[in-house]
Amino acid sequence: MSDPKEYTIGWICALSTEHTAACLFLDEEHDQPDPDHIAAGDDNAYTLGSMAGHKVVIAVLPHGEYGTTTAATVATNMLRSFPSIKVGLMVGIGGGAPTKEHDIRLGDVVVSSPQNGKGGVYQYDYGKRIQDREFIPTGHLNQPPSVVLTAMTLLVSKFERKGNQIRETIDAILEENTRLKKKYGPPKFDHLYVSDFVHPQDDEGQGCGAFCETQPSKLIQRRPREDDEDDTAVHLGLIASGNSLMKDALMRDALASKGILCFEMEAAGLMNRFPFLVVRGICDYSDSHKSKEWQGYAAMTAAAYTKALLKVMIPKRVESEERLARILENR
Repeated sequence: MSDPKEYTIGWICALSTEHTAACLFLDEEHDQPDPDHIAAGDDNAYTLGSMAGHKVVIAVLPHGEYGTTTAATVATNMLRSFPSIKVGLMVGIGGGAPTKEHDIRLGDVVVSSPQNGKGGVYQYDYGKRIQDREFIPTGHLNQPPSVVLTAMTLLVSKFERKGNQIRETIDAILEENTRLKKKYGPPKFDHLYVSDFVHPQDDEGQGCGAFCETQPSKLIQRRPREDDEDDTAVHLGLIASGNSLMKDALMRDALASKGILCFEMEAAGLMNRFPFLVVRGICDYSDSHKSKEWQGYAAMTAAAYTKALLKVMIPKRVESEERLARILENR
């Protein structure tokens, strides 16, 4: 059985779709740990394996339990059971906030990028009025270890020189797992609607095919990406995390004007305690036109970026970082 003390990378997913995507990128899957080595009271479900020379433990939130409190519990239990974890990653899907400055599209990846010594994820209250006010966060995610920040810088340069190869990497994995192509492959259409066009309330939960897609004047026209651009773009910047789903295009735009690139829910539970990096594949535009069509592919793009990050992260450098469990003990 696997020894929990050998694992240095902790990877948390919120959804089973994200967990499946993460496992597809493992180079090798390991045996489950000895139950006697798991901390008392830890009910997390773990998948262990190796990825890019690192020993990785992947945890997924309990089925049907999403949001901030659950994420904090899963992270705390993971660090209790796997005391050698040096790098924490929260990887999955999120809603994009496209602007003229940031051409964010479905399937793109947004990575939390620290600013002013603080992590790149901010918590705030969706209910607070933000019109004509500066963006005032109510909490922030602590900055990841230096080994992560160094790897992010290296990856920016590598992607600029060689392209990120995210689409090609996913295509290769799905060729080996053809039964997953329908759910985890890239959908055909990417529709961004003007902000004041709201999905009909009586059609809530249904796709946009019946009504919205019959209104071409409401679509924002965007140029195709050029041959010298990656099909899947990677954006580094601020992620907003709250305790409710963002599905209001006007509020999205107001926060996007203050630098927010992406919205999600779970990372808010790690605020002010855990130095995790957050990686989000974009599955919708944080508006009323939400659907699950892009979730599988978005989970794959987030996992693909994360593996690319681990590839440029030297295992010995990771081992020299402070254990996250000790950081928590000292607070």
